[in-house]
Amino acid sequence: MPRTPAALAPAAAGRVPSAPQAELPVGGAARSAGPVLEVLAAAVLCQPTGCATLPVEGRRPWRGRGVGATKSMCGFTGIILDDQRGDADGNLLRERVQTLAHRGPDEESVETGPGFGLAFARLAIIDLAGGRQPIWNEGKDVAVVCNGEIYNFRALRSELEAAGHRFRSDSDAEVLVHLYEQEGDGFLKRLHGMFAICVVDTRQRAGAEGSGPRVLLARDRLGIKPLFYSWNASRQKGLSFASEPKALLVGASRRRLRAASLLDFLVQGYVGGAHSAWDGIERLLPGHFLTWRAGGQARLAEYWAPPANLRTSAASDGEIRELMDRVVAERLVADVPLGAFLSGGIDSTAVVDSMARGTGEAPLACSVGFHERSHDELPIARRTAASLGAKLHGEVLTADPTLALDVLPWFFDEPHADPSCVPTYLVSAMARKHVTVALSGDGGDEVFAGYRRYVHDAAENRLRSLIGPLGARLAAGLGALYPALDWAPRPLRAGTFLRHLGEDPARSYWNSVSQLSRDQALALLSKGAVEMLAEHDPFDAFAAHYHAPREAGSLYRAQYADLRTNLPDRILSKVDRASMAVSLEVRVPLLDHRFVEAFAPLPPREKVHRGRGKHALRRALAPRLPAEVLAGTKRGFDTPLTAWIRGPLGGPVEEALVALPESWFARDVLRSRLAEHRAGRRDHGRLLWSLLVLERWRRRHDVEEQLA
Repeated sequence: MPRTPAALAPAAAGRVPSAPQAELPVGGAARSAGPVLEVLAAAVLCQPTGCATLPVEGRRPWRGRGVGATKSMCGFTGIILDDQRGDADGNLLRERVQTLAHRGPDEESVETGPGFGLAFARLAIIDLAGGRQPIWNEGKDVAVVCNGEIYNFRALRSELEAAGHRFRSDSDAEVLVHLYEQEGDGFLKRLHGMFAICVVDTRQRAGAEGSGPRVLLARDRLGIKPLFYSWNASRQKGLSFASEPKALLVGASRRRLRAASLLDFLVQGYVGGAHSAWDGIERLLPGHFLTWRAGGQARLAEYWAPPANLRTSAASDGEIRELMDRVVAERLVADVPLGAFLSGGIDSTAVVDSMARGTGEAPLACSVGFHERSHDELPIARRTAASLGAKLHGEVLTADPTLALDVLPWFFDEPHADPSCVPTYLVSAMARKHVTVALSGDGGDEVFAGYRRYVHDAAENRLRSLIGPLGARLAAGLGALYPALDWAPRPLRAGTFLRHLGEDPARSYWNSVSQLSRDQALALLSKGAVEMLAEHDPFDAFAAHYHAPREAGSLYRAQYADLRTNLPDRILSKVDRASMAVSLEVRVPLLDHRFVEAFAPLPPREKVHRGRGKHALRRALAPRLPAEVLAGTKRGFDTPLTAWIRGPLGGPVEEALVALPESWFARDVLRSRLAEHRAGRRDHGRLLWSLLVLERWRRRHDVEEQLA
């Protein structure tokens, strides 16, 4: 066993779960699922046998700027063995990679050697024949598998060729092989893109680090692409890794939820940080890499973090426009139909505008409207597309909550209670009918402070500074006397406001992004579960990120914490799982690390101005975008959870509360929450939705009743 830090703790070894009926298996084909899911699998999941790329309104699909480069999105898995005397188990790797078929439906490969094995499932974006992985250097002693896109690989290739490296393909993955040879672990800092990477180096099979092949696992700076790992996860001992946890569960002897992850999920609505929800499976953090050789010490290191200090100067409008155009242009390389999501908001509109400017062609945009009027963005998307000269494909859909119960639990390996998973999946499925690659505006809110909570938090902090410590204590006392109305509209939440005013700024902001407090979550749990949690508080990890920018004010601290927690673990994981479920590649130009470094640390006045966020972005894009878009307010998908749970989901919720293990929850407390909700005394819609999602996830992945 390797000697490892706490975050690299050993895992246990494995079994394959029984597959429940009425579920979607790998790749989305229906299996004993009944007519409803069979239709859903054929019509929505868009697998390669039944998902031709369709032109919009009879026109040829808009394509990216193909430059003869090999690129692919994928899923991969592998193992580095403790025992170097034999090859890795190819059959085990084949079983594991088959669980990732939705990430790469075009091609599957498995390669084993002394002490290691790699398996790869590929979604081809350019040149199917030239993009097979693993890809080796010319000496056949360094191999790479990569899920993602390296946008500056052309420039890197030219540099490497000048240094004498020889290339056999146009693959960006081959650039990684030679760049690693040239620069070692420092090659990661040279990459522009989204990626999860594995490098297997067999050149020196013994040394100070240990014996056998040396492995490097790395994840992109912002956490756009996922990567998980586990120690001793099967009968073959060693380091296993995969794009999704489900691959590491193949052959696992235990399937247990961590007690701390259960608390994290109830408080946050998702599981984040270095530990996955699964006991023994770890998440490689954004901007980090891990190295290991059998018999040696595992090393976990950070190679990038958001800027710790604020800029002292504003950004010029030209600087914002120029970098916006550049990062979008770099993401237009593809020989398959390429488009963008267009909601009518400022971020997605800016991306589509830059697409049109970068190519001189009319980009293809995809948008959906929902029958729920609160989130019908299709009319403004149509007007915006017409203004930008984009070709729009739009559909009006119904946000069916049963998708989150019957389909999505397979693709979401960890419980994820964000109800926008449903519309994100539907938008991706619709777009996949027309494009293989879609650009999105994700990240604009975190970079330019677009969320309303930033504005409210800034106002609270200004008032907190005016009233001083004594006034804050008085506010906290008054808040304790005021009736708790956390569920009510903001104007009625005076008690919540007063309590927040009396809190530490980090705790106050944390409460605004959490769905339950720690105490509220603990009240739901069984006595045994509470005892297992000891002093664990999900707030602690958030607070460490919040306080990392030592010289910054509260606004940037909130942004920084979101960039390190909510963005990768809730938003980007949701987008990745929902889009890859239908084999759609989503590119996020506003999360290019240069864009984040340049604009996230802008002075507060450049971001929040007169009660609105994104001030600098709105000002810079005023000459380009429609006034209606610039003046619009931030809107999210307002899922009718209360109506769903009092209506079509009432029965499933009641069944879930009975089915959730008594070793996890206090059943009487769960029943009382449901009774309060049904009587209209309290709105527990978000909590009950979370519990329903948790039970369907537990059932789908055959999770044991014993917590870890």
